Order: sequence, then C-alpha cells, then structure tokens
Amino acid sequence: MDKIYLNDVRIYAYHGCLSEEAIIGSDYRVDMWVEANLNMAKKNDSLKDTVDYVFLLSCIKKEMNVRSKLLEVVAERIINSVFSGSSIVKTVCVKISKINPPIGGNVNSVSLELKRSVG
Repeated sequence: MDKIYLNDVRIYAYHGCLSEEAIIGSDYRVDMWVEANLNMAKKNDSLKDTVDYVFLLSCIKKEMNVRSKLLEVVAERIINSVFSGSSIVKTVCVKISKINPPIGGNVNSVSLELKRSVG
C-alpha cells in the first residue's frame, strides 16, 4: 500500500470537557495519513485515481468544526468521513494535538491518535 500524508494542519476549534473551552476554544494540530493502492494514479497521472489532498483536508475541517468533549470522537468522525468519501482508502490514521491544554501544567500539547483499516 502507498501512503499520502497531511502534516501539521492548524485549526482553531472548541473541543473539551470544560465549559470554558466551548466559549474560548483553542489551537489544534491535525496530522493524517491514509493508505491506498495508487498504482493507477502512477500510471495515468490522473487525480481521479488517487486520494485528493483537498478532500482529506475538507474531512478534517468539517469534523473539527463540530464541537465534542473528547478528541476520540472527533478523530473517529474524521476517519469515518474519509472512508465515506473514498473507495480506494484502506487505512486512515489521524493524530489530533491540543496545543497548550488547560490541564494545570506547563504542557506544550496533548495528542490522541486513532487508526482504522477496512477490508
């Protein structure tokens, strides 16, 4: 399988368990990779035979804009969105990092990574 990466996607969103997070929001970074058979794209030089970066970014943006308490829920929605929109993607891995989380310490970020595969 071949991989396509989206690295260091910066998004401001309103996720978290604290009520203040729903109001003030925070900075997030999303990294994603997908596995797909890209043999046809390598032969045909055609966008229709690959996984469009714009599509992957739209999945991230759409789901990051829907507030959730847990990053696990957001990552799972992103994964489901990718699988729903692309028949050639076989594996999706999403890592979401909350920058400067409000956890009472000097922590640069906290991260969650989920990975799912189909047939």
